[in-house]
Amino acid sequence: MQTQSAMTLLPRSERKWWRDAVTYQIYIRSFADANGDGKGDVEGIRSRLPYLKKLGIDAIWITPWYPSPQNDHGYDVSNYMDIETDYGTLADAERLIKEAHEMGMRIIVDIVPNHTSDQHAWFQAALKAAPGSKERARYMFKDGKGENGELPPNNWNAVFGGSAWQRVTEADGKLGQWYLHLFAVEQPDLNWENEEVKSHLKDVLRFWLDRGVDGFRIDVAHGMVKAEGLPDVPKEDPSNPDLLAAIAMPFWDQDGVHEIYREWRKIFDSYEGDRMAVAEAWVSPSSRIARYLRHDELANSFNFEFLTSQWDAKNLKKNIDSSLSAIQEVGAPASWVFNNHDVVRSVDRFDLGLGSGSQETTLQRQGDPAKLDIARGTRRARAGALLMLALPGGAYIYQGEELALPEVRDIPEDRLTDPRWRMSNYKDRGRDGCRVPLPWNTNSAAAFGFSINKDLKPEQAWLPQSSWWGSFSVEMQDTNKASTLNMYRAALAIRKAENGLGDGPMSWIEAGDKIIAFTRPGNFACYVNFGNEIALPESAAVLLSSGALNQGKLPTDTAVWLRLP
Repeated sequence: MQTQSAMTLLPRSERKWWRDAVTYQIYIRSFADANGDGKGDVEGIRSRLPYLKKLGIDAIWITPWYPSPQNDHGYDVSNYMDIETDYGTLADAERLIKEAHEMGMRIIVDIVPNHTSDQHAWFQAALKAAPGSKERARYMFKDGKGENGELPPNNWNAVFGGSAWQRVTEADGKLGQWYLHLFAVEQPDLNWENEEVKSHLKDVLRFWLDRGVDGFRIDVAHGMVKAEGLPDVPKEDPSNPDLLAAIAMPFWDQDGVHEIYREWRKIFDSYEGDRMAVAEAWVSPSSRIARYLRHDELANSFNFEFLTSQWDAKNLKKNIDSSLSAIQEVGAPASWVFNNHDVVRSVDRFDLGLGSGSQETTLQRQGDPAKLDIARGTRRARAGALLMLALPGGAYIYQGEELALPEVRDIPEDRLTDPRWRMSNYKDRGRDGCRVPLPWNTNSAAAFGFSINKDLKPEQAWLPQSSWWGSFSVEMQDTNKASTLNMYRAALAIRKAENGLGDGPMSWIEAGDKIIAFTRPGNFACYVNFGNEIALPESAAVLLSSGALNQGKLPTDTAVWLRLP
């Protein structure tokens, strides 16, 4: 079976940078703390640019760094055109962008256009204004149902739990209208039928493009436009609206979002340097993602079908095939991702067989820790990394993935910060377990090297680090040739040197139900074994493997990159 085999492969220098890029996601609060307050910051990122350069990535994606009350750690924005004071200043951000460019790395910033913080000046003005005012028109304010408006306008639920509607107290002290919040109650949805909203977000894009950013990651890119009339979800008992819901939802993936992106694309194209945007668009079926990647819309989209795959050859191969088929008609590059700040880390997920099912409790989200085999999960995560980095298109790495960090499961309940914890009525511990500050040093001082504050104890970081965290540190892995960190460095160096890796054609190799195998240009092949030990092709040269081979044979849960004769 051939996949994308008809594509003409241009030299890498002639391809748009984002068609091949390996992008490293930085969760700014947890990457590096340069002012000693226990929270990561812009200067912390700048201090670790040499580490990222040595790792071999092409671009950095930074989670929201704007002023925010931090109810959802930056995804509740109170001002799109400045830097959160905990993280630094606008001058710090401009210096980071400049230095990253000097070191050959691009910068992608997160933009959150579906909702603002309830502390945004616009929303505070809306609360003070009367129903029907221009201030309220920027958001989704509606009258309630029932005799006195005591019922919400429809039956929509919030992603984080509970109703998606919150009733406000009017200026006269009486209960009044309701506002929509598809996420936390502190995150009111903007009204994208409002011209002022459209104009302001365009100004935000230009503000950051003028400062040199190379692209944007669009949060909830499929959610800004709601179905006309805000109809009920077509179920008697609407559960929380899964971002990848199997049924069509009146607030996800509406046709109107594409008009927004066509306007945005004109702005990107008016700047030099192939500026781009990547969509966080959870769409079902996956074929609908092509609509976001048409030539006059966005460059790229995250591949959530791939991200939610089981550690299973048949499931992964099916998702790779459908992902490539979905974008073939529009000529967009694929993107591959196994980790981000919203999902359980792949070490745990691959071992416990977690996928995209219901995630309303901690057990459903994180799996049963009694069944977790960290060593096996690490082998699978390492093999998965080589699979991902060999596939055609771009790839995204989440901070700490290159260290094979596991999910942190022992954060005390009184230290959990994810709004999911509260909004699930304390059933789902949420996403904090993949957001714990990185361990840079083996010694626990300065929160395992996360901070410049030598007196900061691991439990004093904004999210507490576990006592065992240092055993996964950069320092521990830096000089160990067999470490996951050095496997990533080697893989990224090979990927950069091979014109046939990144964007381009691939062909499947039929090797049985328990093997994923394919070739890329330049006689390159990738084999991933999900079953019993197998023999590799004769006379093939091993370029890199995720684990030790057994006298030239490939063990289970292991991947290898080969040069075929």
